[in-house]
Amino acid sequence: MTNQQTLNSSKLRIRIILITTAFILSIPLIAMQFTKEVNWTLSDFVIAAVLLLGTGLAIELVIRYVKTGLSRTILLVVILLLLFLTWAELAVGIFGTPFAGS
Repeated sequence: MTNQQTLNSSKLRIRIILITTAFILSIPLIAMQFTKEVNWTLSDFVIAAVLLLGTGLAIELVIRYVKTGLSRTILLVVILLLLFLTWAELAVGIFGTPFAGS
């Protein structure tokens, strides 16, 4: 692959990360219009955006710089696992840390 093709595919992946993050964040925003059970504050949206963008960009770095399949797969699984555990801790405090406000 040439440098131009690599640059174009990287730009495309970053656009996909941004669009996916916006789509995921729009779900609670839309839900807030229809129900009182979803009550996110601005800080909730900022934290979610940081988590999602950080995860997406970490995945982009792994895809870009890690060449071996097994190492890449392990790193991607670890990154996604960290996202899900952090999200669950912030949402319901499954570990009971002060991080979640418990």
